[in-house]
Amino acid sequence: MIYVIQLIAAFFGSMGFSVLYNTRRTKMLISAFGGVIGWGVFLLVNLFITKSDPLAFMTAAMAVTVYAEIFARIKKTPTTTFLVTGIISMIPGSSLYYTMNYAFNNDLENFYLTGMYTLKAALALAVGIIIVSTAVHMMTAVIQKFFKKKA
Repeated sequence: MIYVIQLIAAFFGSMGFSVLYNTRRTKMLISAFGGVIGWGVFLLVNLFITKSDPLAFMTAAMAVTVYAEIFARIKKTPTTTFLVTGIISMIPGSSLYYTMNYAFNNDLENFYLTGMYTLKAALALAVGIIIVSTAVHMMTAVIQKFFKKKA
């Protein structure tokens, strides 16, 4: 039951950011489901494959990026429209808050631990996005080169 609540929260969180970013109504649901896909993949990887949060974050970021790339082409919209709102539910905001809190309170041990977790999560999200985006751009370039009509 807790996982269903988390997925619903991811949906409405992504929907809220799509409203904040003035996404058109026809694209808001697509953006919101991107958040559900991202958090759902994160939960599935964490539950069934590994307990490593960075690996789960990277896998989830890859899934959201694939989703965003597909719907960007279907809706003829920039990928960032769906990617930013889809990835928002995975941003490690609370751990960043606690990292800064520990820094201000001079609790260096907890600062280091939460800081490393936050850094790993953020890097995993970035690497997941970069892997898929690079692969898509390379495939697009190859397709355009080999299937371009010669005039």
